[in-house]
Amino acid sequence: MKYGARNAVSAKVTSVDRGDVVSLVKFEVTIPATMASVLTTESLDEMELAIGDEVLLVVKAINVLAVKE
Repeated sequence: MKYGARNAVSAKVTSVDRGDVVSLVKFEVTIPATMASVLTTESLDEMELAIGDEVLLVVKAINVLAVKE
């Protein structure tokens, strides 16, 4: 299946909380993943990021899309 999201992480469903209008599904990440970030060069320079640096990745998104093949 093809989709437009570039940051994809394999996961297993761990719980389902079904509501009348929306439902909450929780996932456990099952394999290591590679993620990417686009940031301004100014931010890159201010953070002094370099290959090998350890960082915390905070995902700022309004959607997490579950894809079941």
